[in-house]
Amino acid sequence: MKVYVALDPGRPLTATADYARRVERLGCDGLHVAETVHDSLAVSLLALEHTSRITVRTAITLAFVRSPTLTAYTAWDLSLFSGGRFELGLGTQIKQNIEDRYGMPWSDPITRLRDYVGALDALFDAFRNGGAVHYESENYRLTRMQPYFNPGPSDAVRPSIWLGAVNAGMCELAGELARGIVTHSTNSDPDYLRDVVRPALDRGAGTSGRADTPLVIASTAIATGRTDEAVGRERERQRRMLAFLYSTPAYATGLTRRGLADLPERLRSLVRTELWDELPSVLTDSILDELLVCGRHDELPEMLRARFDDIADGIVLPPLGDERDDESLGACVAELQRAN
Repeated sequence: MKVYVALDPGRPLTATADYARRVERLGCDGLHVAETVHDSLAVSLLALEHTSRITVRTAITLAFVRSPTLTAYTAWDLSLFSGGRFELGLGTQIKQNIEDRYGMPWSDPITRLRDYVGALDALFDAFRNGGAVHYESENYRLTRMQPYFNPGPSDAVRPSIWLGAVNAGMCELAGELARGIVTHSTNSDPDYLRDVVRPALDRGAGTSGRADTPLVIASTAIATGRTDEAVGRERERQRRMLAFLYSTPAYATGLTRRGLADLPERLRSLVRTELWDELPSVLTDSILDELLVCGRHDELPEMLRARFDDIADGIVLPPLGDERDDESLGACVAELQRAN
């Protein structure tokens, strides 16, 4: 099983280099770079500059707030710069954030992301052969790439495209067009992966007739640490995070499947009145036990293998904590990588 570590999205840029080197020293396969308060592509450049082995994957870069051409330029540069260690994870975000936080237009996300990936593919082809680009779809029209603006011809490793996906429609699109999916912490329980995600990926793969199998990287909610006390502290941090995430309607599917269909509306009512501090109280201990994997570093490999061995190709561990715990965490990573 491949093991990746998430980068704390609030970590300052000045700390990125040391963090990425630490992930590499721990023996991890790669680093996942989110996009919340920093540009994921800029952070990825720093991480790639200061490592030599690990994969750096954005998880995820917001597609609809960027021109496909600008994204293609940067992804191509990062792949060339790193010798092919960069992978581009794309996602849609939700309508309210795209319109109200970024001031950008919203349209049907599946159709638009399909067009976006198509535009990237056309641009990568042009960069490789140094030729023209011609791509026209419902959402994007690219017909101009003078030689002066083309970084090719180039033998750079074409960046792999991954999709961040929650619901079946987006998973099916990933099966058709992407190397695989990075799941969300709200839709990573094994039953959901087995019953919804994998079948949707297979349907998409069947549509495109691809020869390889789409991969699943499970970014499940985990509370871990070297000691029980550390696990307890992380459990409370995750309670706050999950309460915020599950207030988003798009992430409610997993709760409905667990018989908790009323929970999202209870959370949203607090969000509407901006009672942010009260959100965690809605996730009782019994609910949290259903949503969260809790265990010390020495316990975690067995827990994660039991859940994901037969359904996921990789796992994402939460952001790194105290460096004094790196020995036990490194042993955890090595044990996970020995899983079939």
